[in-house]
Amino acid sequence: MIRPILIHPDPRLKKVAPPVADLTDGLRALADDMLETMYEAPGIGLAAPQIGQGVRLFVMDCADKEEAPAPFVMFNPEITARSDDQSVYEEGCLSIPEIYAEVTRPAEVTLAWIDRDGNPQSRDFAGLEATCVQHELDHLDGKLFIDYLGSVKRQMITNKMKKLKKARAS
Repeated sequence: MIRPILIHPDPRLKKVAPPVADLTDGLRALADDMLETMYEAPGIGLAAPQIGQGVRLFVMDCADKEEAPAPFVMFNPEITARSDDQSVYEEGCLSIPEIYAEVTRPAEVTLAWIDRDGNPQSRDFAGLEATCVQHELDHLDGKLFIDYLGSVKRQMITNKMKKLKKARAS
């Protein structure tokens, strides 16, 4: 089922999501809905808070359009290592549509998480995948990519999103 994606500013996007204590069929179904919503949007990542769900879960798929889908479902993700090397990517966000900005983040990260079957996983991510996991993990901590920008630019983007929300509501 495709879920509506919250648009900034929305107070639910600024809340820290609590960890998943018990992996249930309902949470697995939520993850499936999130993948469907992400692909439909279209996007390469979606965090539970973006659809109004306060749970530490995100999904992502950074495969090229020509490649077979390679989705990840990550419950309770946690960065366990970061590279000193930095990379700059132009990021966008399904909760801040049609806005892009360069963000500097560690070039490589190691992430630990629980998969949809309840199995602990760990993997090194680099390039676009590293940026994506850090972007989605920020959502779980109540942070948006525009929080890395200067206050004037951030306020301009917030004002644009307020206008977009008004236009969509009418």
